[in-house]
Amino acid sequence: MLRKRGQKGFTLIELLIVIAIIGILAAIAIPMYRAQTVKAKLTEVTNAMSHMASALGAYWADEGRWPRLDVATEVWVRNSFGVALATLNTTPKGRYIQAVLIQGNTGSIAAQTTNTGESAVDNGVIWMHPSTTTEGAIVWSWTSPTIPATYLPKQ
Repeated sequence: MLRKRGQKGFTLIELLIVIAIIGILAAIAIPMYRAQTVKAKLTEVTNAMSHMASALGAYWADEGRWPRLDVATEVWVRNSFGVALATLNTTPKGRYIQAVLIQGNTGSIAAQTTNTGESAVDNGVIWMHPSTTTEGAIVWSWTSPTIPATYLPKQ
C-alpha cells in the first residue's frame, strides 16, 4: 500500500488573501501614521505658543491689559519666561516655526509653520486667541484660517 504524501505549503488563493489583507491594513495605517507624525511636529509649535501665552498671561496679571505692539514689550514677553522664539524680523529658532507674532492690544499670538512635510500645514498660521472670564481668568482658543482643524490642539 502506497501512502499518499500530504501537500505542504500554501495555495495561491491563501497567499492572495493574505496579500489583500496586508494591502488593506497598509492603506489605512499609512495615512494615519502620516497625520500623527505631522501632529507630533506641530506639538513644538503649540508648546512654544503656550509659553508665549504664559508670558502674556503674566503681563495681563501685572498690568491688567494686553501689551501694546512695540519692540520693548515684545522683547519683555519673549524673555520673561525664557521664551526665545523667532519673530517676523528674526531668523527662525524653531525647527517647525517660521515666525511668531504677538498682536498688540488683543494678546493674540500667531505662529507660522514650516518643515512639517505636509503641504496643507507648511506655511500655515496657527492663532491663539485669549478671552477673559468675569472672574479674570484667561481662556485660550486655537484657530487657523489655513491649517485643517484635525491638526489643531483640542480646545
